[in-house]
Amino acid sequence: MKESEVFDDLDLKLLHALEVDGRAPFSRLAAVLGVSDQTVARRYRRMCAHAGLRIVGVRDTQLLGRDQWMLRLRCAPDGAEAIAAALARRPDTAWVHLISAGTEVVCMTLPRTFSDYDDLVFGKLLRTRQIIEVTAYQLLHRFYGGRTGWIGKHGMLTAAQEAALRPAPCAVDGEPGSARIAPEDEPLVAALKSDGRVTHPELQRITGRSESSVKRRLARLLETGAVYIDTEYDTARFGFGTAAMLWVTVDPGALDAVGRAMAAHPEVAHVSATTGPSNLMASVIARDTGELYAYLSRTLGALGGIRHVESAPLVRRIKELTYPRPLR
Repeated sequence: MKESEVFDDLDLKLLHALEVDGRAPFSRLAAVLGVSDQTVARRYRRMCAHAGLRIVGVRDTQLLGRDQWMLRLRCAPDGAEAIAAALARRPDTAWVHLISAGTEVVCMTLPRTFSDYDDLVFGKLLRTRQIIEVTAYQLLHRFYGGRTGWIGKHGMLTAAQEAALRPAPCAVDGEPGSARIAPEDEPLVAALKSDGRVTHPELQRITGRSESSVKRRLARLLETGAVYIDTEYDTARFGFGTAAMLWVTVDPGALDAVGRAMAAHPEVAHVSATTGPSNLMASVIARDTGELYAYLSRTLGALGGIRHVESAPLVRRIKELTYPRPLR
């Protein structure tokens, strides 16, 4: 990278701080990190420009009681990119990745109804000639991921710094279906999906509500857990250049223990119990292939109850939280 694009420990601390509270003002971030407001603003803009940093509002589908399905599509070699791009443009996909030398597509879908799922899987996808095979996995339980950020596992901030930034507790442990987004809140949620740091006056203009109403409704959405603020960035820009998807088959009696153990591993960005030919799905991020090998052979290999592990390198992220991926 060019000298201006090299990121250091302060940038990683700022990323961690934004994972804790993506809407925190630059002044509060600066006070916690012990630097000036101008330094935080400059570092933030540089990460947006050179590392694809975006702060966005995300619906918590688990608390909203919506089903989540991961689709794995084996494609003809010349069809995977076009299929991935088409899926990325759909509003009911959360992320879309190319894996396995670019011949497979994996994506997370968020169908509003089961008929939406049927239409995608048994309608549009099965009519696509370049798709050779479709495997669907329903997410049953999320052990790690969603609102829980990954960079925080690397302990960039102290416990005191995290506590100083931590917003009011929300219903992260609520039962599925316990949160709700009212129809009149949809313009507000759409604005947050575009920019999670959108200001209250801008939300007032977008929604046509008073500023006090905007503040009250936003606070309610965040407190109930219906919406959370998430970060998106290119992990390779921060020294983590290798990523992979894992499908893990575990003895049923060990499923919960293995899932919880994997959730604590620094390499794991997401792990969920699923239906399908395997019963755990995970995404892992490492500095290089040597670190990935060490994770598979030592850390993961040391866990009892694992029968089989299939891994596939992540070739390219087509969509993460937003699409298209930001150019600035």
